[in-house]
Amino acid sequence: MVLVPLMIFWYLKRNDGQTSALLISSVKSFGETRSFKTVLRHVPFVLRLLSIIFLITALARPQTRNDQEMVSGEGIDIILCMDVSGSMLAQDFTPNRLEAMKQVAADFVDKRPTDRIGLVIFAGESFTASPITMDKASLKANILNAQTGYLADGTAIGDGLATSVERLKDSKTKTRIVILLTDGEDQGGLLDPNSAKEIAKSVGIKVYTIGMATEGFAETPMQSEDGQVTVRRQKVNLNETLMRDIAAETGGLYFRARDNASLQNIYSEIDKLEKSTVQISSLKRFNEKYLPFAVAAAIFLLLELILRYTIFKKYP
Repeated sequence: MVLVPLMIFWYLKRNDGQTSALLISSVKSFGETRSFKTVLRHVPFVLRLLSIIFLITALARPQTRNDQEMVSGEGIDIILCMDVSGSMLAQDFTPNRLEAMKQVAADFVDKRPTDRIGLVIFAGESFTASPITMDKASLKANILNAQTGYLADGTAIGDGLATSVERLKDSKTKTRIVILLTDGEDQGGLLDPNSAKEIAKSVGIKVYTIGMATEGFAETPMQSEDGQVTVRRQKVNLNETLMRDIAAETGGLYFRARDNASLQNIYSEIDKLEKSTVQISSLKRFNEKYLPFAVAAAIFLLLELILRYTIFKKYP
């Protein structure tokens, strides 16, 4: 394209060199000497310029590219089993256990694009907030909308695990896992945790367990009978022995999260341990777009030649 300004400069300079002058006393006797030829005398050069611009563009081979990805293989079916009891509002995590758990779980979902994932929440009872699905937007919305107070308060670990197993037992995938997170001891519920563990073992479901709490005491908002909320120091009661036992007997692992960073690291570690068998092949297709430019260049060149050797033909 550097040729274009050079051609314009050459054309203007050549025209200036061909200009001649004649000194006369008056031009009144000549009358009007302008004609359409003098007005349009630069048209052939403009057509030639356009022809060269389109020709250069055609030689540059403009293309459009279409990228396609083909995904094949087998993913993993996962249930996130999350504690939403009142103690999850404890502020030993930032801003509290519940919000930290929700954010890390949503990030985990983003890292598993080829897996089906579901959500079970539990407190004094359990509830399937989302069946296993590939709709990650809907799943993340359910995770981020989870709140305390939806279910009767308590920590029914057995019910939460049993409901998670129920959601996975008919799955045909080779690998099925539950990620069970809680911050306390088993309290209430219809099924004790050991019975739920045996059900998970019998159908070949692996359970990763996460204990989410610091050591000692944690600041926890408490609502009094008159409706006022006060923050009190509550003793951390986490049954690590039960959590280790559930993980060990089902083929999973137990982790202890004491802050936001360690919780994030735990989910990252599980993500590394449970990799999907997926093959992604990419296909790139190119469509040539030079032809319209080449045709336009030929048309402008043809018009320039026609005008130059007809209307604007020079005679010696």
